[in-house]
Amino acid sequence: MIELPRGWVESSVDEVGEISSGFGFPDRFQGNVTGELPFAKVRDISQAYQRNGGILSGAGNYVSRSDLTALKARTVPAGSVAFAKIGEALKLNRRVLLDVEAVLDNNCMAVTPHQGLVEPKFLYRFLTTLDFAPFSVATTVPSIRKGDVGSIRLPLPPLAEQKRIVAKLDALNAKSTRARTELARIETLVSRYKQAVLSKAFSGELTAAQFAHPDGDRSAGHPAHWKQMQLGEIADIKSGITLGKKRKPDEKLLELPYLRVANVQRGWLNLREIKTIEVTSKEADALFLCEGDVLMNEGGDRDKLGRGWVWDGQIPDCIHQNHVFRVRLASGTVPPRFLSYYANEFGQKHFFDEGKQTTNLASISKSKLSAMTVPVPPFEEAIEIVRRIESAFAKIDRLAKEAKRALELVGRLDEAILAKAFRGELVPQDENDEPAEHLLARIRAEREAAPKGKRKRG
Repeated sequence: MIELPRGWVESSVDEVGEISSGFGFPDRFQGNVTGELPFAKVRDISQAYQRNGGILSGAGNYVSRSDLTALKARTVPAGSVAFAKIGEALKLNRRVLLDVEAVLDNNCMAVTPHQGLVEPKFLYRFLTTLDFAPFSVATTVPSIRKGDVGSIRLPLPPLAEQKRIVAKLDALNAKSTRARTELARIETLVSRYKQAVLSKAFSGELTAAQFAHPDGDRSAGHPAHWKQMQLGEIADIKSGITLGKKRKPDEKLLELPYLRVANVQRGWLNLREIKTIEVTSKEADALFLCEGDVLMNEGGDRDKLGRGWVWDGQIPDCIHQNHVFRVRLASGTVPPRFLSYYANEFGQKHFFDEGKQTTNLASISKSKLSAMTVPVPPFEEAIEIVRRIESAFAKIDRLAKEAKRALELVGRLDEAILAKAFRGELVPQDENDEPAEHLLARIRAEREAAPKGKRKRG
């Protein structure tokens, strides 16, 4: 451990607190959502960590005090630090501070700080900085024992300084929480901004000044000089290869990469995992993707019908399966990205209304897809619309990237602040504070003097 400031002392978790494990929770006691005492499981700890700033003030199950005898259980007081002690949940390092007296189930553990020696929030903050994995028992299912937790060393300042540290951390944490909240909102704002850009783009508003039309009629939802056509009128639409086709033994087959529904996302292509399939040369010739083809999903969850993006020829000799439509636009109609932007944003209602739902999956037929109405501006205007959409999107994506980076920096700042706190660098020392060594010596003496039956478990 690093050299400690004057008045501080090195101690261990079992010296500053009582460590207790949880208890079994039979099914017959479960199901009460209100009651005297929350019975906290690992799930409750995770929810408090994720949704309530690390404060556990309730649980999904409750028991009465009269149930404790039958359960052979004891409570842990408010101010205790609780955490998972076994399995994958242990590796998540989620610790919470109990705001209420509670019972813990047998997959959990708690440390209750000794009153007058350590501030509950100080102990809680310290334990949140630790990775429990090195202290756990290395078995198939990782677990941590009371002795493992108890042996953890910690720097212990004077009690008065602990209170100053906690107050400072609370103030700084409030600021970082506000920063996180505001930065997290940017993701929602990005989505709304993009929707607004697309609405202006496909109503003609985005390019109205450059491509003004004398009559200005927008009764169809777009300028009068735009056409409104069905997708099948401006594009050749083709389904892909069916998987699992029976083949003749003497057929000559080519092994080619193909795109699946999982590869075709809304506004991008996921090409990390590309599978291959054997096809005849005739099938391949009919299914080869060309640069500029618009890909749209034929099947999947209902809200994913029609989602897609433009193929830029990333993989040579690539084809597509039958759950992915290939839409090849006629020359001079609209640019591929114009169609894809439109379909991803405004085609969703058509796909939802016209799609067919089976027990597990939804699908849309080629004829229903062909009937989707598409606005068709003059080609030069359509090109300009795509340019402006992508220019606006690039700006907002840069902002989103900066916000994400700032969010990461806030996390690092929190870590740095905690590190300073436990080195004694966050708040000034006061020579009038009673040294922690004196407090610790007094607690040790009290524990030694206590009758064996009344000694606290350590």
